[in-house]
Amino acid sequence: MAKMTLIVIDSFGIGAMDDYEQYVPSDSHANTYKHIRDIKREDLKIPFMYASGLGTLVDNEPAPRNAYGYARLAHHGADTYLGHQEIAGSCPKKSNRRLMSAIHGEIKEALEASGYSVIYPIAGCPVLLVNNAAVVADNLESAVGNIVNVTADFKKMPFDEVKKLGKTVRENVDTTRVIAFGGPFTSIEHILSCVKQKNKEQWGVDTPKANVYGDGYNVFHMGYGVEIDKQFPMIAAAHKLKVYRLGKTADVLQGVGPANPLVNTTELLKTVSETYREEPEEAAFLVNIQETDLAGHAEDTDWYAALLNETDQWLRESFIPLMDQDDILIVMADHGNDPTIGHSNHTREFVPIMIFGDMVKEVSIGERSTMADVGATFCDFFKLPPTAEGKSFLGEILDR
Repeated sequence: MAKMTLIVIDSFGIGAMDDYEQYVPSDSHANTYKHIRDIKREDLKIPFMYASGLGTLVDNEPAPRNAYGYARLAHHGADTYLGHQEIAGSCPKKSNRRLMSAIHGEIKEALEASGYSVIYPIAGCPVLLVNNAAVVADNLESAVGNIVNVTADFKKMPFDEVKKLGKTVRENVDTTRVIAFGGPFTSIEHILSCVKQKNKEQWGVDTPKANVYGDGYNVFHMGYGVEIDKQFPMIAAAHKLKVYRLGKTADVLQGVGPANPLVNTTELLKTVSETYREEPEEAAFLVNIQETDLAGHAEDTDWYAALLNETDQWLRESFIPLMDQDDILIVMADHGNDPTIGHSNHTREFVPIMIFGDMVKEVSIGERSTMADVGATFCDFFKLPPTAEGKSFLGEILDR
């Protein structure tokens, strides 16, 4: 039974996109891969990926013996969550930055109209307490105004109800994301005690201190304009195709089936190999290697290079040998995060696409206008209905 796998090396960009001036003009020289290579030199050892398309895309080396190409980011900015929505087949709409200090009244009215009890639990503070179980407030970890959080005590509001609450908030705000989450080992009183002001007019829950993470933690991300039911994982679920979400994809992509949000790269890659080997049926594997992005945020080229080395060795020595004749593997990135650029934020870069399999031709798929082409290709491979956006390149890489 055929399998198709996606490995996203989080933040592994190959050069600034030509529209960088609309986002971060200072990122004009961003090139995550090339700058890490320039600094690490012989310590960066990724011969497999270099020979599989990186060398062609970056250094004009001869074409590889597999299919390859690169993609633009169709979503605005450079974001892991938004990037994965795009990869899965639904490009997010252009969002706006909002703070609860400006929109709390509208959200309160909308929630009350939907039957919720809503109060202001802290005098002079624009956060909302819903049904004495969940707090609606600014996200304090992302860029200011990017995300609204719904933080819940699962003992008072089960996760399914938290998701419904989150969807109502989502319908009434145009921020990049609404995130609904919580845990059973905190309390609404403790969550409220962790509310703080971070920047001017920005109020939210200090979630690491709120004891929501750990056993029983659950999260539901909702992007602006994202059609989740028309993304590959949900289309697959509707047609009973098993989809594994391993690594950060377990958190950022909605789906049904096995999910494990592993962060440690060594543990993740081992789990991918074991799960792949043990799965006897037709299945898809969606994997995100998160630590490369963490290394970019930390501006740590040593760590980043070590992770690339480990991934390259795993691909050539461990994973590729596991693939059967009909299997396909796509290795790509979701944006850039150049650790040498002078800041710790994501960089808007083109992303490489490298495609492997016994059936895969030696061909360039060129520049893709959106990463959604990957989700469309997954649906095409498994003969499923098409994704909301994207154009399959399956016919370009296979002789059919």
